[in-house]
Amino acid sequence: MERNTISRIKDFIIEHNTVLIFVVMLVFSASMSDSFFTLNNLSNLIRQIAPIGLMSFGMLLVILIGGIDLSVGSVIAGIGVAFALLSYEVYFPVAFALSLLIGGGIGVITGYLIAYQKVAPFIATLAMMTIVRGLGYLFSKGAPITVGVYSESILNLGSGDVLGVPYVALILVVVFGILYVVLHYNVFGRLLIAIGSNEEAVRLSGVNVRRYKFWVYVIIAVLTALAALIIVSRTGVGTPNIGVGMELDVIAAVVIGGASLSGGKGSLLNTLLGVLILGMIGNIMNLLNITSYLQQLIKGIIIILAVVFQKYQK
Repeated sequence: MERNTISRIKDFIIEHNTVLIFVVMLVFSASMSDSFFTLNNLSNLIRQIAPIGLMSFGMLLVILIGGIDLSVGSVIAGIGVAFALLSYEVYFPVAFALSLLIGGGIGVITGYLIAYQKVAPFIATLAMMTIVRGLGYLFSKGAPITVGVYSESILNLGSGDVLGVPYVALILVVVFGILYVVLHYNVFGRLLIAIGSNEEAVRLSGVNVRRYKFWVYVIIAVLTALAALIIVSRTGVGTPNIGVGMELDVIAAVVIGGASLSGGKGSLLNTLLGVLILGMIGNIMNLLNITSYLQQLIKGIIIILAVVFQKYQK
């Protein structure tokens, strides 16, 4: 009987490791700093994690089909520069829409290479990572570009709130809600999981697998462009050297959320928890004035633990 109890506890810990890590981090953060649960700190935390959250949602879709996208950090830089340049030519809504369209265009190219030309996702996105950042440096001449006077409204996107709730939190919730419905109540989401689990079986059943592969890369590119605009809204500048290594944080959040890099397994809610876990690590370290190098160490340990727990999940 005692052995059965221990076995059930072990299975529970393995199955719900993401939630447990989140709870532990929440309790630890609250106990280590009285400032953690203040409205100002929580608002800053949400504003910091919102871009990573949007990209992580898109990365989850990519990972569900067994793919990967290494270009998101560079897309952040490229779209930031594009918006800053457009802000001197057109009004804010037009610059905003065009920036999202450019992001979608990057996704179209990436998706086409992977889905229709059968280029390996690692190679295709690695190439786009280099190309997009290179274009960012080319058009900005390597210098940060302050957003134009006609686009000062974007600054409200990053710093503004409604009834105390940051605008970026509302954006994150809306995107989460849409993707949750897509993944749980739409054939598109179910087929993404099926493709990641057994692509050949799905293809033989008559599904156009290439179309689904194509669209997940368009979606992640648009979400990354939106994340870039949120980052620009906080800084007021577009710079080509931002976002270096950000793809690693995004992939880490999805992995901590329990998604399998081989495809076919992942949860949108757990991905959000993964984003919050990474955000809390950085936030509490900053509140305690601990060096960022230690943050990287802790992130790495948590990623390893998450992957190890995956091996034992049913």
